[in-house]
Amino acid sequence: MRSILLITVLFVLPNFLSAQCGAGEVEVFIEVTTDDYGYETYWELLPNGSPCGSNTIFAGSNALVGCNGAGLQLQNPGGYGNGLVITEGPFCLVQGVAYDIFWADDYGDAGLSFEVFVNGVSSASFVGTGAGETFTFIADLPPSRDMAVTKMITALFAYRDVPVAVKGELRSLGADPVTSFDLNYTVDGGTPVVQSVGPVNLTAGDYHPFEHAQPWVPASTGAFTIEVWASNINGGADLNTSNDLGTAAVKVNEAIPDIIAQYLYGTPVLDVIATSNEDILVPRDLDFHPDFERNELWVINKDTEASGGSTVKFTNAGEAGMTFLMQEDVNNWHFMSLPTGIAFADNNNFATCPGVFDANHNPGDGVYFTGPTLWSSDPDIYAQNLFGPLGSHLDMLHVTPYSQGIAHEHWNKFWVVDGYNGDVVMHDFRTDHGPGMDYHGDAIIRRYADFTITKDPNDHIVSHCAMDKATGWLYVVDHGGDRVLRLNTATGSASGPGNFGPYETYVEYSMVSSYDWEEIISSGLVEPAGIEVIGDHLLVSDHATGEVIIYDLSGPVVAELGRVDAGGPGLMGIKVGPDGRIWGVNATTHSLVRISPDATVGSEEVLGSTLMLRPNPAVDRLFVSGLDASTAIGPVLVQDATGRVVMRQLFGDLRNGLDVGALLPGSYSVRIGASSARFVKR
Repeated sequence: MRSILLITVLFVLPNFLSAQCGAGEVEVFIEVTTDDYGYETYWELLPNGSPCGSNTIFAGSNALVGCNGAGLQLQNPGGYGNGLVITEGPFCLVQGVAYDIFWADDYGDAGLSFEVFVNGVSSASFVGTGAGETFTFIADLPPSRDMAVTKMITALFAYRDVPVAVKGELRSLGADPVTSFDLNYTVDGGTPVVQSVGPVNLTAGDYHPFEHAQPWVPASTGAFTIEVWASNINGGADLNTSNDLGTAAVKVNEAIPDIIAQYLYGTPVLDVIATSNEDILVPRDLDFHPDFERNELWVINKDTEASGGSTVKFTNAGEAGMTFLMQEDVNNWHFMSLPTGIAFADNNNFATCPGVFDANHNPGDGVYFTGPTLWSSDPDIYAQNLFGPLGSHLDMLHVTPYSQGIAHEHWNKFWVVDGYNGDVVMHDFRTDHGPGMDYHGDAIIRRYADFTITKDPNDHIVSHCAMDKATGWLYVVDHGGDRVLRLNTATGSASGPGNFGPYETYVEYSMVSSYDWEEIISSGLVEPAGIEVIGDHLLVSDHATGEVIIYDLSGPVVAELGRVDAGGPGLMGIKVGPDGRIWGVNATTHSLVRISPDATVGSEEVLGSTLMLRPNPAVDRLFVSGLDASTAIGPVLVQDATGRVVMRQLFGDLRNGLDVGALLPGSYSVRIGASSARFVKR
């Protein structure tokens, strides 16, 4: 997006040192990492408290930026190159004394990161943000044993009775290599859950991603605090306890119920919730904010390529007092051009995918520069014109032209349907670069290309995807092939560099091979578009017929169970809401719709009153009464909190009860036809 002219120049003051250090001094090297615009940067090593340009020990990169050039956007050529790690030093510094690193970025969008090595041991590191900062370090060796939790990526929004992975990143900061340690977590200060980790080999400065072997299973809804730390390092105590803890504030919702079976009885009810009067303008997709207390439903509009798309946030959608807010980012022409999909993450972020070849809108040069964009749903950040010319976006990656749909997996990890190459690409933004910045080098991208997905040649009807987080299967609409595929995201391995582009440098960009995938639906679809998975049910929207088609995923073959009218042709994205009802957007009628089960079938709570379960809680055997063979329809199903079928039994075999002894402790429901009731397994 910016023209780049590089002339490599280093500005080095005479007191650059290379001699052996004297008594009371330590040898210091500083590794400097540049982003994709290294020429915009300047930095100095200074005595603690000295302003830039005063008592300078060393100066590096572009001297034309200088001490006062932060954010001026003069874009003077010179200095460091792009995407490099440059080692400066050695510097002989007084042991135990504080020193400063000052740095400035001409464009004001972050540029340099630093790692300080004392006598060959990593002792401090700093990641540059914004227009520039001053960092302070002590010229001394770290303690022998020191580990810190540097990142938590445990989901901030979860569901009752659904396992929560405790994940994040540790860093070894001690002088001694770490060979073993204990990984601990507590929930609201309770009994620590401990996992022994080893053997490992972590030297000072090394990062170690972690996922605790025992996930947390919340037994109730509400707000909880998870604390994580390392201990018993090499059999000894951590000698610096000030940086030990990583914390995550997790809000637990009731699990979304799978009531899709109720749609197969009676006549479902269609409600038009919003139209163009509420700024629904050629909608392509929708999603719910994962904090159910916010009660927010977001719709994304196509709009035009030049203007960029927009979002409409509905609060209390379909309820009394519903409000709506249409928003456009100042740079949506690039980051949200002709968007096809929206997907909320479990950390208050969301991602969108633009349906254009080149988000810079230069069709003549044949250069693509487009892909999914990461945003914050914080109202003080999203679409606020506070962060410079690159708008409020948190991150963007650029290897998936004509993106057709997007699905969330975990934290900042999303899956995108690449309409140009006809495949599926995993994008893990990892740590975002912050609002309005432009560093993309932290990402991991993996491409799955053993099949061909054909987009709508008119670039209108979407080809969405949906992630079943309970199984790891990604379900993908192939619009042009009138079919649905699925791939097992837990399978496969990297088999070489990515075969398309890129224009940027990433931590990893690879092809994936030897993964499991299959075609599961090959008939009965006219113009498939949207897709959703809930429990053992798969839902697909048909743009041509305006129907939501319901499929059963529990058997060896994915079988169609029935169809629901969603308001006529034009149906695009679909989503199951927090209460289990089906929502969708129609690009032809410019509407947001909600489909509910027939009122005579009733809600799950009403249906539950027709069944009686005893004992409840159950330990080994559960007895069911309240229905007889003349009123029961279908098999007896036991479902977990996510709607997944964990047991199946014939109705006639109930006289001896259900053997639930093998089930894990938690909340379950028994479903017979359209009737259900909940029980707790101890």
